[in-house]
Amino acid sequence: MTRGAYKVADERLAEQGRLKIEWAESRMPVLMKLREKYAKTQPLKGQRIAGCLHVTKETAVLVRTLKAAGAEVSWSGCNPLSTQDDIAAALAAEGISIYAWHGMNKEEFYWCIDRTLDFKPTLTLDDGADLIFTVHSKYKELCSTIIGGTEETTTGVHRLRAMAEDGALKYPVIAINDAITKWDFDNVFGTGQSSIDGILRATSVMLAGKTFVVAGFGHCGRGCAMRARGMGARVVVTEILPTSALKATLEGYEVMTMDEAAKIGDIFITATGMKDIIVDRHFRSMKDGAIVCNTGHYDCEINLEQLGKLAKRVREVRPNNEEHTMADGRRIYVLAKGRLVNLAAAEGHPSEVMDMSFANQFQGMLRLAREGKTMKPNVYTLDPELDQEIAGIKLETSGIKIDHLTAEQEKYARDYSAGT
Repeated sequence: MTRGAYKVADERLAEQGRLKIEWAESRMPVLMKLREKYAKTQPLKGQRIAGCLHVTKETAVLVRTLKAAGAEVSWSGCNPLSTQDDIAAALAAEGISIYAWHGMNKEEFYWCIDRTLDFKPTLTLDDGADLIFTVHSKYKELCSTIIGGTEETTTGVHRLRAMAEDGALKYPVIAINDAITKWDFDNVFGTGQSSIDGILRATSVMLAGKTFVVAGFGHCGRGCAMRARGMGARVVVTEILPTSALKATLEGYEVMTMDEAAKIGDIFITATGMKDIIVDRHFRSMKDGAIVCNTGHYDCEINLEQLGKLAKRVREVRPNNEEHTMADGRRIYVLAKGRLVNLAAAEGHPSEVMDMSFANQFQGMLRLAREGKTMKPNVYTLDPELDQEIAGIKLETSGIKIDHLTAEQEKYARDYSAGT
């Protein structure tokens, strides 16, 4: 592969993308501090990183940081609708081998992943595990030369743990999603804000007074529920896990089945990672004007095939907003074709929260470059101490000070004989 080879939508958007990347850099002090530190020692020199992750301005900051630390990088988007074309153009203009554009079809999506593997990577960086799965299913010979990989999101980690349990995983992978500074911040506060952002851009509706149905009360669903309530919505949660349903109840949300919620909801958002959360019987129950969207990684949570069979007419009424008119005249609006509403209809998570997530990705790459050859094929987590370090840097760069234990307190914490 020719160094710097790429395929993007429009090279003329590069300057616009560059300005957005610089804006993100001004909001990502943790990653910038790591870049400054490791640009001197270049611990990733000699590593070839294939990345498959949403092409946003924040991702571009990560790519620049990996390159500053000495790595060669080749990149594709991890969702057909999440690539921001101006960012892709900017990265291509900087010599990054990138294959990504907004609105690609499934064949093009996997073609782009294939191209990132042309330069025979030594490390993989993933969001959703499509890259890793492609290596294992289509390019098995690369497994012996890939030192390891990282995985960004809940859905991908679930896939990889299933592969590991089945004995199918051929190289070590670090579950970035499982770091506290990732899923307790990115998944909750990032998903909550950016999903609401996507809904508002696609609809311009007022949330106050609306019944807002959240399917799934994991970290992402909790963030969506929190932000919707903050904007005055009546929030209803649907769940399958008793513990999660109980948490939602004790946090003051109404909990019911989707069959019940379908009759009263104004806006629905799925955040489960499971297919067929909203299906034909739910569409039949929805009120006229109901808005349906998804913030899970894949577009299988809302069964659009079944909705298509119920609709007598489909038309796009706004960007990322399709109106499905039923035989009885009811209208159901689907946002972003059922894909990640926060990335397909908006810009994804705010830079400030992705700062910590991508600091974890960067640290994962450093660990694999350092230790990967001695690690067995399995799914690993980052050291808990790293979470505290990253959170500490975030606080420091935000001008926030916290208390520290005295020597006497540290001694007390270790004294198991101390009691009443």
